[in-house]
Amino acid sequence: MRKVWLLIITGCIMNTADGQILTKIADSIRIKNGIPEMSYAIIGPTSILELHTSGHHRIDDPNTKTQSDIRDLFHLGSNTKAVTSFIAALLVEEKKINWDTRFFELFPTWLSMSNPAYEDITLGDLLSHRAGIPAYTEGSEFAVLPMYEGEKEQQRKEFVQHVLRSTPLGPIGQSYHYSNAGYSLAAVMLEKVSGKTWEALVTDVIGEQLGMRFKFGWPNSNKDTTQPFGHWVENNRIRALLPDNPYKLNLIQPGTDLSMPVTDYAKFVQLHLNGLLGQDNELKADTYKFMHFGLKDYAMGWNNGLIGEKTVSFHIGSAGTFYTYALIDSAERRAYVIMMNCAHPLAKQAATIFMNIMMKTKVAD
Repeated sequence: MRKVWLLIITGCIMNTADGQILTKIADSIRIKNGIPEMSYAIIGPTSILELHTSGHHRIDDPNTKTQSDIRDLFHLGSNTKAVTSFIAALLVEEKKINWDTRFFELFPTWLSMSNPAYEDITLGDLLSHRAGIPAYTEGSEFAVLPMYEGEKEQQRKEFVQHVLRSTPLGPIGQSYHYSNAGYSLAAVMLEKVSGKTWEALVTDVIGEQLGMRFKFGWPNSNKDTTQPFGHWVENNRIRALLPDNPYKLNLIQPGTDLSMPVTDYAKFVQLHLNGLLGQDNELKADTYKFMHFGLKDYAMGWNNGLIGEKTVSFHIGSAGTFYTYALIDSAERRAYVIMMNCAHPLAKQAATIFMNIMMKTKVAD
């Protein structure tokens, strides 16, 4: 029955460009799969062609105060990596650093306290997950860490020093090993050459230069619970993650821990779409092409590969309680974003289904 239903809605959307139909399909998918709130965007080179959000901030509290709003923040998870890579690219274009700058060129005194196997790791290795750095994707990896004190920048440096004492997961510069911690190392390099903290760089670039709304960490906090709650599964039930939950991502924030509204995140993705179409904007077009396709499978903050015969770039971000999926199809001059405040298996499957539907939707510029 599920397959029949999917064929019906896919057939409907392939034969219409009516945004209202797409909205109804999105809402049906959201409700059917237990997704509290969902936002999506279809992006063209000059405008955001479709933009919608529906649902509630909390699955257990569906009232007018928790009603979805297009300005709601969603956690980017690992799609934060594209932001850090974007900042790195700006600094590369400003000639403050290069993709092949070695980590220990900037921190020579740290080499003696690090595993010598990491001696030649570069900024590009770190951003493309080819530095052999441990993943730090599981709670057990954080459980054995000491309690770091001081400001975020100092904690990040101490965490990086700890990581550099570990055993590499593979040959440096060759094998791909996904790593959240690798982006913390990259952030420390960017801090060194810019003289600013990673947080200040994000504020300057995303907030001031691009004029986009964002937040460090989860959308909600103990001081403000008016934003979407993340959700995970407990005892076979979807439950809201409360702000006082100890689940935090501070040490790997440069790779995992920004939140943005779909309106602003879509504009960020639009910059990349236009860059891949050959237009210089905040970065040069050649820089965008390198960031997306400079290396096979994963370049600088973006995956790349084939969907059918199409070459696309994409990234999925989730820290387990939100789910963000961005895809750029430059051959069709389109980009797509889906954001959800849950990441259980049915939600992930629903995101893939709806992404395929959006890609088949004919929407005029």
